[in-house]
Amino acid sequence: SLHSCIPLLGIAAGSLLLAVHFYSSPRAAPVIPSTALGVLLLLLSALLAYAGIRRSPRDASLLLSLCLTVSVFWCGYGATFILAGQGALPDAGALRDAAVPGLAAATLALLLLAVVALLCQEPVLAAVSAATSLAGAHDAAARHSSALGSSAVACSYLTVCLLGAYFALGRLLYFQTKGKVALPGTDVAKKKRPRGVGGGANPFAAAGLMLNMLSAAVFACRLLGITHELSVGHVPWLWAAGIYQIGICVLSYRAMDVLMATAFGFTSILKFAAGYCLLCPAWQPEEPAVPTPLLVVFSILFAVLALFLALQSPLDGLYLLVYVASCVALACHPRGFYGGGPQGVAVAVFGASALVTLIHLYNGKASAKIPTGKGAVKALLARSSFLRLREGPDLHAPYLGYSKYADAEALAFACSVLASFALTTTGDPQAPLATVVIPWVVVAGGILKLLGGSVAFARGKTLESSAFILYAVMWIIWGLTRYSGLCGPTRSFHAAVGIVAFMLFNGFIVFCTLFLSITWFFYSLTFMLVALSFLLDAVHALPAGYDLAATLTFGLVSFYCFLSSLSSSTLEGPCLPTGGPMVQLGGVGAGMTKCLHLPARKASSVRRIADILRSGGTCGIPTDTVYVLVAACNRPDAVEKAHRSKRQAQDRPMSLWISSLKQLEPAKHLFTPLLWDFMEAAWPSPISLVVPRGEWVDLLGMEDSAKYVGTPQSVAIRIPDCSVTTHLIDLVGPIVVTSANPTGEADTTHHNQVYAKLGDKVDAVLCDGPSPENIASTVVDCTKIDSGNVGFFRVGIIPKSQVLQILEQVQKK
Repeated sequence: SLHSCIPLLGIAAGSLLLAVHFYSSPRAAPVIPSTALGVLLLLLSALLAYAGIRRSPRDASLLLSLCLTVSVFWCGYGATFILAGQGALPDAGALRDAAVPGLAAATLALLLLAVVALLCQEPVLAAVSAATSLAGAHDAAARHSSALGSSAVACSYLTVCLLGAYFALGRLLYFQTKGKVALPGTDVAKKKRPRGVGGGANPFAAAGLMLNMLSAAVFACRLLGITHELSVGHVPWLWAAGIYQIGICVLSYRAMDVLMATAFGFTSILKFAAGYCLLCPAWQPEEPAVPTPLLVVFSILFAVLALFLALQSPLDGLYLLVYVASCVALACHPRGFYGGGPQGVAVAVFGASALVTLIHLYNGKASAKIPTGKGAVKALLARSSFLRLREGPDLHAPYLGYSKYADAEALAFACSVLASFALTTTGDPQAPLATVVIPWVVVAGGILKLLGGSVAFARGKTLESSAFILYAVMWIIWGLTRYSGLCGPTRSFHAAVGIVAFMLFNGFIVFCTLFLSITWFFYSLTFMLVALSFLLDAVHALPAGYDLAATLTFGLVSFYCFLSSLSSSTLEGPCLPTGGPMVQLGGVGAGMTKCLHLPARKASSVRRIADILRSGGTCGIPTDTVYVLVAACNRPDAVEKAHRSKRQAQDRPMSLWISSLKQLEPAKHLFTPLLWDFMEAAWPSPISLVVPRGEWVDLLGMEDSAKYVGTPQSVAIRIPDCSVTTHLIDLVGPIVVTSANPTGEADTTHHNQVYAKLGDKVDAVLCDGPSPENIASTVVDCTKIDSGNVGFFRVGIIPKSQVLQILEQVQKK
């Protein structure tokens, strides 16, 4: 595969830049200035991140981990060089203190990766990882002792460059010559992946754990005396780790790992808060104050998440307890991240992250697994009738249709808890930035809630996503204005107008949640109380204690929603109740019954739909036009059920679909030659032909239910121009078809609409996203075709002229 060439060339390019920099650094004017070097490293880090995410499916988690580890290393290192070039790091000692923690973390992470790659017989990745790890160690050592010399560091990075370029060029030659030319060591045979290796695991977990090592190294190095002080130079490492971890959070949702994605969202908040603390001395002399109640709440959230995670993976659950200790240490120490207690816990976080990273890397690639306790917990829960883990294909069944994301509501509700409790902290009006509240409100309540809203939208949860996005915007704007000193007396009127507009939008969401669930109604209603406190504060009419009561109420409701989301995504039952809709709309069954959803892109889904139809079920399926409701012709009970569920009007009878004219071959003598040739020329297409009813209808097995199909004189029949639909009819036989909407309503053009309109009346929906066309088929009257004329009951996607042209060609033939 050529895919591995991109990261290898990226690593070689970054190493070459560093080699040139260190070789020329003793000179008065280096060849590559620090600012230019930093910008180039940032560009290469973006390339490596893209290459890792878009890796070949055949490559397991090792290439992904290598790409993301080196990418965040180049990113943090590049930002450090930019700070040095712009004078933010005044001397060599400050640059050394800023660079060493990131170098130490990257060195250990790459060493672990090299060991696992060697054990799993991946010599290319093992060689590149080991060489990069040794270069990073040499770089860190040279910054502590000038006796090593910068030229020696340049040689180490040059070795990485030559090694990466050699393997990349070798793979290019092997690919271009189709295996005829191969450099020694690069003609690695394509090994089949052993069955069960890494199956169902989150391939991004190891990269997220490596980022925890990077952030912990900043404070661990300070406690161990490796660095002299914490400074602005450490912020790039912390914020780079936080930004990458938000990306890992999104990718973990794509890997259907709800709990680890939530954990990575939590740890990213700590990284942004730590970077903000180290940045505070840039604009104020005193060290920032970390709000104690907020950290206590955060430790509770970590503990709850660790409990649920331990049910799936005890090792990961125990690992999260280290972050519980970290939050407690921060809450107990007035200096926050500058204190010795939190820095001591950071050493434990570093060691625990390294150990769990090694286990995840090895278990994701090797056939023999390191035991993590997962089997013991699963066996224990199997004996319990009270707790049962959710497993199987419907584990991440979306609310409406097929989605590539797991549910992110747990993270969004937890962010509401953090943002609400952060508002209870009173800031110093003379120094508003002195209290570390902005990261908790803006990052947790804003950025991560935007993430939750976007994932909810991808899953078809339109109302929930709208609420999350609206609340995220409010947290970001209000957090920046209130806690950065921007909201003064002269701007109170403008803030009040904006909050009133927001309350109007939220009022509409509160009304809509009446039709969703009780918990969502109280969640949106209590946030209206928080918005009211914002308004009263903006006009300087806030009663004493009202804002505290409103935010605490909203925080407690959000915490219940957080627990409910975790339990529903982890356990089959009993789950914390969320309540049904307070108002039920007539004719809509989406909120009560959820029918089976199957993705149309899988052949197994089509076979499953075929089994349902053969068993007498009814299903909603995609076509070449709009979605339709179908039943098998040879199941009269299913045909009658489809007619009843559709509330079919007598003047709009159901039609008949086949996959090829071979299915009507036994009755060919009952059709006129002109009609048969016209059907053969017109299909497959979105053209429905109304043909005379005859004895051929009795051959389809509809029995008494045939009265629901067509009229006593005619029947509409069609072969759709859709491979999924025709394959389904091949498996089932001729089917009865009607539009997938109650009579009198608009056609359904998305599987979400089928679910919303007929979700409680059909057995399954074959999900294929939006319809290719929003127009129904053209219905042609062929009852008098032998006289040379056809009529049109409905002109749809195919125009009259095209139908008449087909008829003319058949007549000439």
